[in-house]
Amino acid sequence: MPEARDGETLNESEPSVRAAGRITTAALFLVLDCGRPATGGARHLLANLDEVIFRRASTSSSERVVTEDQRRLTIGVADPRASSRHARISRKSDRFVLEDCGSTNGTRVGGTRVEARVVLRDGDLVEIARTFYLFRDAVPVGPSDAADVANEEARHAIPSMATLLPSVSAELDALARIARSPLALLLLGETGTGKELLARGVHALSGRTGPFVPVNCAALSPTLVESQLFGHTKGAFSGALRDEDGFVRAASGGTLFLDEVGDLPLAAQGTLLRVLQEGEVVPVGSSRSTRVDVRFSAATHADLEALVERGSFRRDLYARLAGFVHTLPTLRGRREDFGVVLASVLERAGATDLAFTVDAGSALLRHDWPMNIRELAQAVAASAVLASEGPVGILHLPQAMRGPASRTTESECAEMLDEDDDDLRRTLVSALARHAGNVSEVAREMG
Repeated sequence: MPEARDGETLNESEPSVRAAGRITTAALFLVLDCGRPATGGARHLLANLDEVIFRRASTSSSERVVTEDQRRLTIGVADPRASSRHARISRKSDRFVLEDCGSTNGTRVGGTRVEARVVLRDGDLVEIARTFYLFRDAVPVGPSDAADVANEEARHAIPSMATLLPSVSAELDALARIARSPLALLLLGETGTGKELLARGVHALSGRTGPFVPVNCAALSPTLVESQLFGHTKGAFSGALRDEDGFVRAASGGTLFLDEVGDLPLAAQGTLLRVLQEGEVVPVGSSRSTRVDVRFSAATHADLEALVERGSFRRDLYARLAGFVHTLPTLRGRREDFGVVLASVLERAGATDLAFTVDAGSALLRHDWPMNIRELAQAVAASAVLASEGPVGILHLPQAMRGPASRTTESECAEMLDEDDDDLRRTLVSALARHAGNVSEVAREMG
């Protein structure tokens, strides 16, 4: 019987629990293949499994091996450092136990090499060669959710959106149904979670033929905000040399996206409310209203309800904008999706050939990402330049992701060398060992 960690006990209850009409089950998520991060992530539900086998394979695909009881999953790890039979997860009562199968390069949980059997607990990061898997012990799923989902299958009907989490997918499904309605959309979430990207995806599904017009409310001029939003006539004020439509009329037939709407000045909020209520806009300097057909989408990282209570945001405008409210999860709150998010970032950056060392990959997965997907995109862009033609090492990452005393490790040195440089590899690994990973000392020794 495997030993439990940190006082955990094993009992005989079933690991899949029915709650609120859904199944809660253990699951395994591929979150990073350091050698081929652009292949994205994958999800494997463990509800009907007794065993998971990891082995070296020529592709990253996963295959269900049909046995007599059909309760085994074999995962092919496309990594030459993986062994032909690398590791095994087995069900023991209500827990899942990981053991290394005598692999050459070892199996790790939370960075610690597995010497015996280890009981997996929620949030454990399992390292198979250069590939990381995240274990979750209670993932809510519905009857139609597939047990095994690859990266391409994680893509959603909303363009540029992808997720392996059934709960997030269900929320996106509701948003996709709302897309073709005239309801105003309010997107909430921390900075960098992808609110504008999601709004663009909803517009693409809306069927509206007009443009998507983004407006940063925080950047609007306090003295010209009404002119910028609603337009003006020639001579309406000093400098008004010609008629201007403004953002609202520019979005006619399409979507007006009001980013950081919480920063919209109070003076403009009343006018915007009339546009939402009446579908009419009155340009500055004019006494005549103009009909507009605009779908409003707004976003903010601020607590709009708190702003309403303080009197800095109109309650009636908030009610109009909140036709349908969707909250975007943080990147740290959806660690299961790190693989699919990173693959999307690499695709947009044109860096699909990028690779990471194991230590760099581990650092990415440990980071809290306070600025979310935007921070990840910046880190990838900078690291791709610094790493040039080799894999991204830990020293190529921003300082905030490296830890307090980052050094190039023996394993990183081996990964960054060409497979054919055996003599140089041995020399550098030996020197790194003598100098405890201090690259400067190695450089001085080797001249």
